[in-house]
Amino acid sequence: MTVLTLASGSAIRATLLRNAGLQIAVQPARIDEEMLRESLLAEGAGAHDLADALAEHKALKVARRNPQGLVLGCDQILECDGRIFAKPRDPDEARAQLDTLRGKTHRLHTAAVLFAQGEPVWRHVATPRLTMRDFSDAYRDAYIARNWDEIRHCVGGYQIEAEGLRLFSAIEGDLFSIQGLPLIELLQILTRRKDIDG
Repeated sequence: MTVLTLASGSAIRATLLRNAGLQIAVQPARIDEEMLRESLLAEGAGAHDLADALAEHKALKVARRNPQGLVLGCDQILECDGRIFAKPRDPDEARAQLDTLRGKTHRLHTAAVLFAQGEPVWRHVATPRLTMRDFSDAYRDAYIARNWDEIRHCVGGYQIEAEGLRLFSAIEGDLFSIQGLPLIELLQILTRRKDIDG
């Protein structure tokens, strides 16, 4: 089995890959994500293309250090009413994000790009749709207070695999993609390429 290098520091993505029986190494890509995001947005990139470009950039950065290896870059962009969200910088920003998303449906563009021998060989963007319920201000504030250490790393201010699930009234799409990785599609390409047994 080929070792897959994950160009991300996401503990959730690493856990998903390990739970699927993959051998992985973790090498987070060191990029100025905010600057790259702003540049792409200034060029008119939409949320789908933005997620794809960021995932590719991360994979490329790590693939340059592992030219013979298998490298996976990932990114996730939250879009609601044409607005693109970033990770909340503080609890007040998390509160504002949740207030904007409350009672509405938003989309998560979850991108993955696979490099092999220094070249992109596969890419996929999944777009689940999630609808938040009209939760109370009191619940929102208590939720942020209880979960800030975890949700500060999460766009939209929630983790679907934890208490954040209680914020939602409906979810359309793959749970793995909502967690940040289109895992089923990735496993299919790795099997077809014979990087993993199948």
